[in-house]
Amino acid sequence: MKYVLLGIIFVVCTLVGYTFSLKYKRRQKFFSSIIMLAEKLDVEINYSRERLKKLILEFDENQKKNLLGIENNYLNFLDGDEELTNELLFKNITFLKPSERDVVFLFFKNLGRSDVENQSKEIKSHVKRFEDISKICDVENKKYGSLCTKLGIIAGLFLIVIFI
Repeated sequence: MKYVLLGIIFVVCTLVGYTFSLKYKRRQKFFSSIIMLAEKLDVEINYSRERLKKLILEFDENQKKNLLGIENNYLNFLDGDEELTNELLFKNITFLKPSERDVVFLFFKNLGRSDVENQSKEIKSHVKRFEDISKICDVENKKYGSLCTKLGIIAGLFLIVIFI
């Protein structure tokens, strides 16, 4: 019975470490997907001149999963009469830093507010910002993502040694 309990403690500690590492992976995937969305919007706005709602709806389903519903929150804003707010846009998204939230919020707030030329320039400047943030997320994921998992394993082993 004692060894079963020790095994459960080890698994729980490892899962806690893995859960913390998911934050870094989500941020990395989120910014990769938002870069792809912005680039698609830039190309489509310049050439097909379709409406924003249609372009967002036609975005790749695999990439939409990584955006964690932020595109649906924006579409809800487009459909409604409400003003776009941080709370509305980032509903159920807790892994972004405040500065990252501000950049993403500014991107969505400025979509569709100007003519095609200026809109394209704004999107390109936001893509550059997103790429800079994505590089930081890559570094943090490599550094802290695996560190969290390893610390969970070490904490589990430490507790096993203490209880033996």
